[in-house]
Amino acid sequence: MVTRRDNSSRGAWWYAAGAALVIGLVVMAGSNSVFAKKYVYPEAMKQDVVDDYHGTKVADPYRWLEDPDSKDTMDWVAKENELTRSYIDSYPKRAAIEERLTKLWNYPKYSVPNKQGDRYFFSKNDGLQNQAVLYVQKSLDGEAKVVIDPNTLSADGTVALSGTHYTEDGTMMAYAVSASGSDWQEMRVRDIETGKDNGDLLKWCRFSGVGWKKDKSGFWYNRFPAEGEVAEEDRSNYNRVYWHKLGTPQSEDVLVYEDKANKELGFAPYVTDDGDYLVLYVYHGTDPKNGIYYRKTDGTGDWVKLVEHGTAMFTPIDNVGTTWYFQTDLDASRGRVFAMDLAKPGKENWKEIIPQKAEVIDNVTMVNDELVVAYLQDARHKLMIFAKDGKLRREIELPTIGTVGGVSGERTHSEMFFAFTSYTYPTTSFRYDFKTDKVDVFRKPEVDFDGSQFETKQVFYPSKDGTKIPMFITHKKGAKLDGNNPTLLYGYGGFNISMTPTFSISRVMWLENGGVYAVACLRGGNEYGEEWHQQGVLDRKQNVFDDFIAAGEYLIKEKYTQTKLLAINGGSNGGLLTAACMVQRPDLFGAVVCQVPVIDMLRYHKFTVGRYWVSDYGNAEENPKDFAYMIKYSPLHNVKPGYQSPPVLITSADTDDRVVPAHAKKFAATLQANDAGDNPILIRIETKAGHGAGKPTSKQIEEAADIYSFLFKTLNVKPLTV
Repeated sequence: MVTRRDNSSRGAWWYAAGAALVIGLVVMAGSNSVFAKKYVYPEAMKQDVVDDYHGTKVADPYRWLEDPDSKDTMDWVAKENELTRSYIDSYPKRAAIEERLTKLWNYPKYSVPNKQGDRYFFSKNDGLQNQAVLYVQKSLDGEAKVVIDPNTLSADGTVALSGTHYTEDGTMMAYAVSASGSDWQEMRVRDIETGKDNGDLLKWCRFSGVGWKKDKSGFWYNRFPAEGEVAEEDRSNYNRVYWHKLGTPQSEDVLVYEDKANKELGFAPYVTDDGDYLVLYVYHGTDPKNGIYYRKTDGTGDWVKLVEHGTAMFTPIDNVGTTWYFQTDLDASRGRVFAMDLAKPGKENWKEIIPQKAEVIDNVTMVNDELVVAYLQDARHKLMIFAKDGKLRREIELPTIGTVGGVSGERTHSEMFFAFTSYTYPTTSFRYDFKTDKVDVFRKPEVDFDGSQFETKQVFYPSKDGTKIPMFITHKKGAKLDGNNPTLLYGYGGFNISMTPTFSISRVMWLENGGVYAVACLRGGNEYGEEWHQQGVLDRKQNVFDDFIAAGEYLIKEKYTQTKLLAINGGSNGGLLTAACMVQRPDLFGAVVCQVPVIDMLRYHKFTVGRYWVSDYGNAEENPKDFAYMIKYSPLHNVKPGYQSPPVLITSADTDDRVVPAHAKKFAATLQANDAGDNPILIRIETKAGHGAGKPTSKQIEEAADIYSFLFKTLNVKPLTV
């Protein structure tokens, strides 16, 4: 347990000196005036706030920055933003960079079509629209009709369409919208033919699933308690499933499932394609070990806990009557596919369809009564088609090293769509016809960028413990490996998320100006399955940082770059990565861009949905063993007086309710107070923006222009094209 001491004599917003850990780590001690600095930073007051973690005292002098609405916090943020703007805006190429990014961004972008009934749904952004527009058409070459245009929902484009859930025949949809990048959603219902809403409004939704009843009389959905219904700290607990009958107020929704004894569990409902079963995907935060519960949609019979959560990952693929197909990593870290008969659900009766192979099964979709499997081979995709009995039918040839995404199709369809992308291959939609066995380009974007001038290669480098780590490196063809190339190294390393090759408009800016772009596939991801993930979590988290540091050392050793030209970048969990690495090895990097980061590892679980991440990080408050390893790498608690920081730009957003901006604010204040160097330590707090999802195009371009201006200025690189 943690106890807190606050000896402030003038309330929560004033402070005295920092404190030292009894284990010898000095935590955020010193004052803003101890070290002579080239940059004058806004004064950040300190509190005498000390927490006791299992007998170890830990100071938290910037606790007051956790309150985003206090005058002190808002004044400090305004001054920090002013400092950041003065630094970036003084770069003479800033306007030209934004102009080039705007030109690059300005091309039509399509999603993969989603067929429902006889209708095809897809989203399209004409180029610079703040939000993509949802369209529907009756045939692939038919006239497209607007279903919903989120750009009309707000003047500044900060309201986004964050979820769509169609009836089987595609005549109606439940849709969710989110404001200012928030994870909270409001759900409405729209008639596709008339284009009008029916007046239903559902609140308190977050990461919500929807399962329509076959007769379209209503749907099941999950939500959290209403405001005031539970304590504020429980707003992201007590997830429940409700039945909503169309045309009725939310207050009349019928509670279908809850588990009061396990308040941290979430329940995402869906209905099987045949309409017979209501299924709950049961999750505990981001832990991949989920559960599966079901019952008949007619309401008869009790809930059946087919798979209890906490055992392994079980991803439903589809069902043919009582035969259900699953992807799982149970007894197969890299994944396998099996069939289960509901009449005989015991493991001894499971029928193995696709056994574990050397490659990792990333995802499986059943289309045309066949299994479409996207495999990961060294973090790049292969696309295979199997019969339902597991016999390989064919492999679909992909254009280059890259990523398959958005496989779209259903068991009864004879066509499917998928997207393909890579670092120099803009995201392109393909259509596969099962009848003719033919793959065609469906929609190819026209980008002001010639990918043929660049090359991507994959290397494998040793980490600190000798583990081989894959890394993709992209640069102009013929680039000289003389150590003089500005290089941007990106990583994530967590939550079993794979870093596969993807096209980024903003990265084009870096590449066409002579930059090298490297992406390290760190432990903690899913590049080699659940075992790879587990090697980078909890007390193995330092492996991830070691992998990333080793990537930087490799790029220098192999003459791609040198320290003063090596920049690192990551966001969210990747923000933790970049922060931890810059604190541990400030000598290695010439610049750092740390975006929407998780920083305070002792308190992260207290904010919004932070407790979802305990399976990857641990809980320092409740578990002494977790505290022992978390305090060793927590970026906030390892910045010592006299630390000489590399140039750093920290970004966050005032309405980020996934990783709250307090992390970024406290880190910036701590770095600025303790730094003894001459490099800029800047923080950029965006307004009316969240963690990233739904961010308007205008804000994306502005942020990218700021980031590249910071990098070019800080690394002293002369851009070639602006």
